[in-house]
Order: sequence, then structure tokens, then C-alpha cells
Amino acid sequence: MADGGCIWTSGLAYLATPYTKYVGGLTEAWKDACTIAGRLIKQGMRVYSPIAHTHPIAAFGKIDPRDHEIWLPFDQVMMERSDALVIAHLPGWDSSRGIAHEVGVFIDAGKPIFDLDPDDLTMTRRK
Repeated sequence: MADGGCIWTSGLAYLATPYTKYVGGLTEAWKDACTIAGRLIKQGMRVYSPIAHTHPIAAFGKIDPRDHEIWLPFDQVMMERSDALVIAHLPGWDSSRGIAHEVGVFIDAGKPIFDLDPDDLTMTRRK
């Protein structure tokens, strides 16, 4: 992973990954989010992934994972607490309404946004 040759470890990173229209379905989206989050944590990042953290809660708590009235307020609090947004370029990331919303929140807050290649974990900061 690189951002000018160094790992970004300045606080909590909010990991954006596609979910509701992911090519392999919701469970595959969850697995891929968990995999990326784990790899980033091994690199020294402190990562919050809304998909990795809430998908199993929705499944075992019998909550509709697409119920925006439940999840958006929760995600909003976590975005406020996070110091940066990291967007994993998984299939569908660029057409995800959720990721577009998250980008808007971080832009409005003036917080840094990074694009992440999920294969080699190369990170590039957006200008």
C-alpha cells in the first residue's frame, strides 16, 4: 500500500466497498470487504468497514441489510468519527450509490479520500 511511499495510519479509516448490487451478492460483498479490511489491518491501518461490521449483525439479528432507516444513521455516526475515507475499487464501486454518498460526506467534512487498489493495496490520495 502506498501514499507517497508510506502507509496511512493517522486515525480511523472508513472503508467503502460496494454492497447491495455487488456482482456475487451480499454475502460475497461481505467476504470481500472483510478480506480487504483484514489485509489493511495487517498493514497497520485502523479500519472500520460498514459492510464487514454490519452484514453479520443484519443476518443474525434478522434485520433487513437494505433498510436505510436503520443503517444510514449508524453509518453517519461512523463517518463522523472516521478521519479518512478509503474506497476499495471492487467491481461496481464507481456506480455504487452508497459509495457516492460516502464520498459526498467526506468531501463536505474536508476529510481526505483515498482510492485503493484491492489487489496490491496501493492507495492514492484524491486531490
